[in-house]
Amino acid sequence: MNRNITYTFLILITFLISCSKEQSFYMYFHEKMQKMHFGQKNNSYTLIHTEMNISQENDAVAIFTEHNQQGEQIFIAYFEKENGKWNWIRTTGTEWNSPVRWTSMHQIPYIYAGTIRDNVITKVYVGNKNAKIITVEGTKRFWYVVSNTEWAEIKIEKGDGTQEVIGEIDGEILKDWHNKNVR
Repeated sequence: MNRNITYTFLILITFLISCSKEQSFYMYFHEKMQKMHFGQKNNSYTLIHTEMNISQENDAVAIFTEHNQQGEQIFIAYFEKENGKWNWIRTTGTEWNSPVRWTSMHQIPYIYAGTIRDNVITKVYVGNKNAKIITVEGTKRFWYVVSNTEWAEIKIEKGDGTQEVIGEIDGEILKDWHNKNVR
């Protein structure tokens, strides 16, 4: 019995030591944000939500807000881990008061995301996928979907069950926008 406990303890210690050598996603995210905003005044960020292994093993998304000269903005960033190190692959975002309240990433995995400020909206669909909706603060909510479809229809569903198409992506406009806004 003591031998089994000792053996289990040694395996656990070995596992913890090997895990500690890998870079923590949260450490990476905060270090990267600090470097990006080093020396900037009146610029802060808040990490709202993370999800690991969203389209494959060793990838992640982070949803965060930034308070900067443009006001409050919300972003979703996609990350991949390679050889024990995290890499920030791409980012897209929107403003809470923007007339276009959604955006997408034009590369695999296709990530659609947007803001909701209307409590009547209960669901968001991208193609046939139901979006994850996260409460950010008060009535501010953020939704996102990871999809295999590059150009998907986006619909909202209201509390009474009615649905409304809020957008279809114009590929050329998206490519132009993406080329101007790559982080």
